[in-house]
Amino acid sequence: MKIAVLKEQVIGERRVAATPETVKKLAGLGASLAVEAGAGEGAAIADAAYAEAGATLGDRAQVLSGAEILLGVQGPDPASLAGAAPGAWLVAILNPFGERARVDAYAAAGIEALAMEFMPRITRAQSMDVLSSQANLAGYKAVLDGAAEYGRAFPMMMTAAGTVSAARVFVMGVGVAGLQAIATARRLGAQVSATDVRAATKEQILSLGAKPIFVEAVKGIEGEGAGGYATEMSDEYKAAQAELVSAHIAKQDIVITTALIPGRPAPRLVSDAQIASMRPGSVIVDLAVEQGGNVEGSVPGEVVERHGVRIVGHRNVPSRLAADASALYARNLFNFLAAFWDKDAKRPLLDAEIGDAIRLTKDGQVVNPRLLG
Repeated sequence: MKIAVLKEQVIGERRVAATPETVKKLAGLGASLAVEAGAGEGAAIADAAYAEAGATLGDRAQVLSGAEILLGVQGPDPASLAGAAPGAWLVAILNPFGERARVDAYAAAGIEALAMEFMPRITRAQSMDVLSSQANLAGYKAVLDGAAEYGRAFPMMMTAAGTVSAARVFVMGVGVAGLQAIATARRLGAQVSATDVRAATKEQILSLGAKPIFVEAVKGIEGEGAGGYATEMSDEYKAAQAELVSAHIAKQDIVITTALIPGRPAPRLVSDAQIASMRPGSVIVDLAVEQGGNVEGSVPGEVVERHGVRIVGHRNVPSRLAADASALYARNLFNFLAAFWDKDAKRPLLDAEIGDAIRLTKDGQVVNPRLLG
């Protein structure tokens, strides 16, 4: 079984799908590893480190030749995968809803595409959940990015010259990224509040020492939405939430928005009028900017200013912590392959529960129900 580790093609993508640690572990299962030269440069991993771990190095054609499993971070150009074994697996974050034409091209090329972001959120798949591992780092980095743009200190400071008040941070959306943002802002000494449409998150917010801001008159989601995500809310709830948020957001120094709905544009959480109500020098970090944005006026890849408020819209936030993001992502991929590795067949054999959930293409066809419905 030859496993190829691909160098990322997307501009600005610094992560890599395998580290020397996971190369050794995969080799221990009986696989041979081929790493495209320079694949780890963005994550500060030298080619020599892969060679020491037992991998062979080469250009893309050499690495792909006869490979039965292709590991990547973001989905590669289908045309760049020529030379892989017929029916080879492509294991990566493939953005199936946003890149449907590319999925069709994988099918036409005979690639069996496995979308790691479709991994079901079940107990036995937690160690394979790439969205959670990457969102955790994104929530942490969002606070640091907000602090970098904010022209004041985070913690309360009592000095002989007077007292500096603690920054007020408001986190909107309490998934993995939001929870890490709360924890990080608290560690930096901020006064933190948070909101979510899922009533079950109130206890999580309180457990981290933050103040929950919830609509009480209108019911939200009593538990988790499908797969642990929030779902679209009623117009009545949206109106009540907008009124509550408007009163709260005007008093905040830093707002971090993290709300996403799989397969749909990000919900709009902060309007231009709400931005205008914030005091000059405040900061908003929009982690959903690449899916349409939670914040009106946020721009992917830019830091813009509206009404004296800086709106941060960095792309691919986990890649801004490439070394740690790569380490976690690579372990997710190893855990996935190792969980299904058959010692006799010397290859992974997927079961129906996880295989059917993540498989996009097979035998020249698009087969995933979420893309066919």
